[in-house]
Amino acid sequence: MSKKSTTDAEADQVSANEKVDAIIENTKDWRGKKLELLRSIIIKTNTDIIEEVKWKKPSRPEGVPVWSLDGIICVADLLKERVRLTFPQGAKIQSCAKLFNTRLDSKTVRAVDFYADDRVDEPCLFEVVAEAICINIEKKKSTKSREK
Repeated sequence: MSKKSTTDAEADQVSANEKVDAIIENTKDWRGKKLELLRSIIIKTNTDIIEEVKWKKPSRPEGVPVWSLDGIICVADLLKERVRLTFPQGAKIQSCAKLFNTRLDSKTVRAVDFYADDRVDEPCLFEVVAEAICINIEKKKSTKSREK
């Protein structure tokens, strides 16, 4: 099995960015604007963040935006009356935990629902994303050390 060349990886990333652009563009109400703002904060957190579109299905043929770095950082869902950012390792996040307002009963996952008139606490979201990245890096390190 051959490795993808850098140009192939870059092309995949451009394609993923274009797919997220299309999701935002095709969401003609406030949710598209909110997702665009959330995306910009997430991407500003670390220049190595990978943006993807995953989990295409009949009910969501365009898929869902996913941001990752050494594991999934968060997933965006455009729901009927809100935009949800779900953090798979959210229960471990200490900084700005007040940001989370849903999935609070889960042992691992936390999420934030943003409604039309909600103000986005940008510094807090930035901290949460940064900590999620740190959790992913630590998890990857501990997995590697167990493999030795």
